[in-house]
Amino acid sequence: MFVKILLIGVFVAASMAVVKDGRLLHRAGLVGGCTQLSATAPDGGTWQSCTRGRLEDYPNLAGKSCISFGIKRGREFWRCPATVVSSQAPRA
Repeated sequence: MFVKILLIGVFVAASMAVVKDGRLLHRAGLVGGCTQLSATAPDGGTWQSCTRGRLEDYPNLAGKSCISFGIKRGREFWRCPATVVSSQAPRA
């Protein structure tokens, strides 16, 4: 009896870890996500191509100062400014 309870607990914990990670849900098409395109904007910014999921709509990148350029063929395209990278090590 104790072994059954232990196995169920391990199964529940593993299921929670998989769902929290999100990669499996994204591959199954349940949640949306974005990928960076290889083309860069002239000012050093990046282009993002986002897909919608079955449970969620397109990701909103407006909070990251990105500008939406519309939806084409099931993908929403965003232009995001160049990321600022700060380093603790000084450059020579």
